[in-house]
Amino acid sequence: MSEIRMKTAAGRWILLATVLGSGIAGIDATVVNVALPTIGAELGTDFAALQWIVTGYTLTLASFILLGGSLGDRFGRRRIFVVGVIWFAVASLLCGLAPDAGLLIAARALQGVGGALLTPGSLAIIQASFSGEDRARAIGAWSGLGGVATAIGPFLGGWLVESVSWRWIFLINVPIAAAVVWIAARHVPETRDADASGGLDAAGAVLGALALAGTTYALIEAPAQGAGAPAVLGSGVLGLVAAAAFLVVEWHAEHPMLPLRIFANRQFSAANAVTFLIYAVFGGIFFLLVVHLQVVAGFSPVASGTAMLPITALMLVLSPRAGELSSRIGPRIPMAVGPLVCAVALVLMLRIGPGASYLVDVLPPVLVLGLGLSLLVAPLTSTALSAVPERQAGLASGVNNAVARAAGLIAIAVLPAAAGLTGDAYSNPAVFEAGFDTACIIGAVVLVAGGVLAALTIRNTHTPETEHPSHCAVDGPPAAPAALHTGHPGGSGS
Repeated sequence: MSEIRMKTAAGRWILLATVLGSGIAGIDATVVNVALPTIGAELGTDFAALQWIVTGYTLTLASFILLGGSLGDRFGRRRIFVVGVIWFAVASLLCGLAPDAGLLIAARALQGVGGALLTPGSLAIIQASFSGEDRARAIGAWSGLGGVATAIGPFLGGWLVESVSWRWIFLINVPIAAAVVWIAARHVPETRDADASGGLDAAGAVLGALALAGTTYALIEAPAQGAGAPAVLGSGVLGLVAAAAFLVVEWHAEHPMLPLRIFANRQFSAANAVTFLIYAVFGGIFFLLVVHLQVVAGFSPVASGTAMLPITALMLVLSPRAGELSSRIGPRIPMAVGPLVCAVALVLMLRIGPGASYLVDVLPPVLVLGLGLSLLVAPLTSTALSAVPERQAGLASGVNNAVARAAGLIAIAVLPAAAGLTGDAYSNPAVFEAGFDTACIIGAVVLVAGGVLAALTIRNTHTPETEHPSHCAVDGPPAAPAALHTGHPGGSGS
């Protein structure tokens, strides 16, 4: 492993490559949300199709991100990261050229595969490259700078939607990806798990994808088709059976994609449980908020994108400091307080209605949300990775990302229906306002639950639990998981 310091030229190049690489995934997440009303109007789609434009990406990302982490550990994290960036760029080009909603959804699913390769690699590269005392600061800087890329997305996307075309929100990824590939090839060291060997768990990857696809289809289509519709019932049963089969395969596979005994590590399991609750809320609310600002409050795409920029500034300034604070006092307090602060922000969002004022109604919850995210994201990410031995960095990153993305995927499928947002709701301001308020209340309750769970389960240590001999390695057989990385908040809706 390299012992690279934060303030060296080598450290800055690594941060630049990983931030830009994961940033294109985060930018696409927030950009697509801003463009949804325009895409829906131009392509003539209903609300379910808009959900699929978002979840098509998240579905394949969550399904294959564990495989992406394992591939990086085995064949080289830089190598798989670069392959993922190139794949993402090609899929982005297909998205930009898609003539209808069906092909756009398919291209978004291909984007998710590229994201599954590049996303775990970005954080695993940092974890494996920086010296021990600089890792927390590097992760904090990565969270803050990645948050910049993610939050710039809505502003850039809004301008592209208004001035050029929504198609350019995808096409712009191509030159950024080219820059990332060049930087990675010249300045990022290769790292891998020297103990990784054996075959790849293709069966586990396929079963995981089927489990998520079946349940997601059932959840999204049930409000329109009815819970008893054959397609809904069939896909739901398929998802549940595939999920059960996935667990059986991972338990008995010689080289599992997800070694189940990693969850015997209590700190790791606790961090991922908190991740699931927190990013379920982020996934659902960020999906709805930008649409709400346009449909209900009457903001333009540019204005709705610009509304989120204070979150960028706060995360840029405060996330590295939150990482340092977590290193000094332990992650429990930041991870418990951060969700509560975010819950207050969601309650304040209830003030955003028709003709809302940005300064009076929108800016206060945005500032509070930025403070909560700044306090939470870096400690949450660092805790999930530092809970396991260093050689499992790719696996830990992949599991944590999969949990975050799966949480966002499920939230985008469930929350709109729970809030009464179906059919053509995105074109009916009164209906959308009532649904958004309900979603904010649900989200605030879940965030409080996440903060309480962190307070009860997270330990104030970054020291990995000692592996028992029966614990499996990254690719070892089991005897029996950001971002965003947990992902950046906007990435959850990607």
